[in-house]
Amino acid sequence: MERKTPACPDCREAPTGVSRREFFSAAGAAAGAAAVALSGAPLWAVAKDTSASAGAPETLVKTLYDTLTEKQKKTVCFAWDHQDPKRGLLRTFVANNWQITEPSLITHKDPFYTDEQRDIVRKIFEGLIQPEWQTKIDKQLEDDAGGFGHEQSIAIFGKPGDGKFEFVMTGRHMTLRCDGNSTDHVAFGGPIFYGHAASDFNEDAAHTGNVFWPQAVAANKVYQMLDGKQQKQALVAKTPREQASGFRSSGEFQGLPVADMSSDQKEHMQGVLKMLLDPYRTSDQDEAMAALKKHGGLDACNLAFYQDSDIGNDKVWDNWRLEGPTFVWYFRGKPHVHVWVNVADDPSVKLNA
Repeated sequence: MERKTPACPDCREAPTGVSRREFFSAAGAAAGAAAVALSGAPLWAVAKDTSASAGAPETLVKTLYDTLTEKQKKTVCFAWDHQDPKRGLLRTFVANNWQITEPSLITHKDPFYTDEQRDIVRKIFEGLIQPEWQTKIDKQLEDDAGGFGHEQSIAIFGKPGDGKFEFVMTGRHMTLRCDGNSTDHVAFGGPIFYGHAASDFNEDAAHTGNVFWPQAVAANKVYQMLDGKQQKQALVAKTPREQASGFRSSGEFQGLPVADMSSDQKEHMQGVLKMLLDPYRTSDQDEAMAALKKHGGLDACNLAFYQDSDIGNDKVWDNWRLEGPTFVWYFRGKPHVHVWVNVADDPSVKLNA
């Protein structure tokens, strides 16, 4: 039977049904591989050590493209500027729960992809994520979607090896991109999304088992370092709408300017920024940092915590946001973790969400 995930009022286009969560320990890639093997899942769905990758993700996108049949290409390959009637410029769209094309990587009736193609997609995915994060994100995928491939789909824009191209992978709580720097001005190939509902739709105040919650813990430690006046400025009454991660002018930023922090507070903010970037490959981290520095670095950003979304009323702020002229990292921890990421080197870049 195909795995189904719970309907999520906070997740657009969410599938319905019941999710099982009976395995996939975060104890390490070997333990995860053993659990998946017991479930009968294919080995390409198991986290591997990518320290000696067989090829860069962009090279693998070309390899994947060359294996596709004409029928497959008609379904998952598009012109660079393809316009979707519902989503506009499809290549740049981002949402918290969506499939960019209809066939999932794993389908149990009339499989769309070959095992070889799914193996290539898995290697592309692994090439975009740091090895130490593989098991964590596989845990997220198991909890949210029944494992890698069950509710993820892909699309390729342009022609790999011939000018601009971009590979996009989507699913519940995931949008990842691989563009080989084809896309002008943006980091990560465009806006991305990650999230996790580790234990239930409504997580507890500790977000037990959530692989991304440590990012919020680190941000809250900065809040605890602030003096009373700074905390008052950093705390905002109302959380912005879910998809509000487009670029704004500095006069619209909420919260406390990082420029007004002390040197030790700024040092901790640098640590938060590092944690946010840590899951992604080094080239994407570098591109994001270059875009941030071009427009003033962290000193041009504000840090805001939202008072109306405090699970457990413990003053550990579940929803918070780091925002600059061309940098938005919007972390929403209520009712479970949703994170919207939009980074560029040009403030005129528009968000398509």
